Amino acid sequence: MNLEMSAIAIRAEGLSKRYPLGQLRPALSLKAAVTEAVAARVRSTRAAITNTVAADRSRPSSNGWIHALQGVSMEVSRGEVLGIIGRNGAGKSTLLRILTRITAPTAGWAEIHGRVGALIGLGTGFHPDLTGRENVYLNGAVLGMKRAEIAQRFDEIVSFAEIDRFLDTPVKRYSSGMYMRLAFAVAAHMEPEILLVDEVLAVGDAAFQRKCLGKMEGIARESRSILFVSHNMSAVQSLCHRAIWLDEGRIVAEGHPRDVVGQYLQKAVVPVTESSWNEPSQAPGSADIRLRRACIRPIDGSPRDRITLATPLLIEIEYWNLHAGARFHLTLNVISEEGVLIFRTSGATQPEAPNDPLPVGLFRDVWQVPAHLLNAGVHRVELLVARDHINVEFRKEDIVVFEVLESETPRPWEGKWRGAVRPQLAWSTEQLAGLP
Repeated sequence: MNLEMSAIAIRAEGLSKRYPLGQLRPALSLKAAVTEAVAARVRSTRAAITNTVAADRSRPSSNGWIHALQGVSMEVSRGEVLGIIGRNGAGKSTLLRILTRITAPTAGWAEIHGRVGALIGLGTGFHPDLTGRENVYLNGAVLGMKRAEIAQRFDEIVSFAEIDRFLDTPVKRYSSGMYMRLAFAVAAHMEPEILLVDEVLAVGDAAFQRKCLGKMEGIARESRSILFVSHNMSAVQSLCHRAIWLDEGRIVAEGHPRDVVGQYLQKAVVPVTESSWNEPSQAPGSADIRLRRACIRPIDGSPRDRITLATPLLIEIEYWNLHAGARFHLTLNVISEEGVLIFRTSGATQPEAPNDPLPVGLFRDVWQVPAHLLNAGVHRVELLVARDHINVEFRKEDIVVFEVLESETPRPWEGKWRGAVRPQLAWSTEQLAGLP
C-alpha cells in the first residue's frame, strides 16, 4: 500500500496509556454507564472531517503504573485494512479505545480523518432496555446521521443481522451471537469512513463470520479504512493489506501480514500440551458444556517436548455435559505457525449413534494424528463445539499448542521444509529397460 498516493485516514504519534495500580474506579450505575458510553461515541464523531486525540494530563499515582501502550506511532491510509495482532493484554483494545475517544491517551496524539464506526466490545453503544429497532436508530443518531438516512439503510441492516423475529425485543434478552450480529450490521452499514473492529467475530456461527469478513472486504474496496484486531491469523492474512504486532504496548513488528504473523507465531506462542480445569464453574465453555481437560501426547508415552515428524499423536478433549439431551459436534482446526489451516477434523460426541442425546456427565473425545503427516514447526489447535452440527456453542483457540521437531538429534543439514504437511509416501524405483 503506497501511503504517498493515498489520503491518510489515521495518523498516530507516540500514543501511550498507563493506568495506576491499586486504584479502583467506583462502579457506575446503569444510567451513568450508558450516558458515558453515548457521550464517548458523540465525542468521537463530533467532527466528521478531522478529529484529534490529545493526551490526558493525569497525575501519577504513588502505587505505580501499568503501561498498556508505550509510544505507538502509525499511519493508516484511506482504503487500507490494517491488522493488529498480539497476546491478550498487549494493548490492542486500548489502542482502539483511544482512537474512538472512549479512553484518553496519557501521552501522544492521533488524528482521525472521517466518521468512525466501532465494534470494540459486544454491544458497545447499545442500551439494554431498548429494542433492536430502537438501538439501530440510537446508534445512527450517535454517528450524526439523520433519521431519514438511518431509515434508508434499516432494511439492509436487519437483513444482514438475520434477527427479523427479535427486532422489537429488548437487546438485554439477546444471546451473545444475536448481539454481535446486530452490532456488526449497524457498525458496517452506517457507511463509516473508518471501521474499527475488535475481536468479536469469535462469537456466532462460521457462516456469519464469513459474511462479516466479506462485508469488510467490500468496505475496503470502497476506499474506506479498517483496523482489524483479531487472534484469527488466517483472517488477518486473507483480509489485511498490512499488519502490526503489539507486545507489552509496543509495536515490535510491522509489514506484510504473512511475515508479521509468522514472526508472532514463532516467538510469541508458547507450547501448551495440556490444560485442565477442576470445576465446571471455572472452566471455558457455555451453559451446556464445559471443558475439563485438553492435551496432546505421543501415543508411545514419550516426552511431549520431543515430538518429531515420526511421532504419532493423540489429542484428547474431556468435557462436562451439564444438561441431559444435548447433541454436540466437536471440531478441531490444526493451524501452522504461518496461520494456515492444515486440516480440520470433526466428530460427533457419540460416533456410533450421532443422533442420540448425551446424558449428564464427564466425557472424553480422542483423535489420532498419524506420524509423518505434519511438517516441523509450531502447531496450534482450535476447538469448536457446535450444537446439532449447525450453531457454534463456543470456540477455544490454542486449546493445545505443540512443536514438531525434525528429529530428536537434529543433523547439520536438516532444516524447515516449505509446506504445511510433510507426508512420507510409499516410494519405489524400478528399471524398465537397459540402454538402447
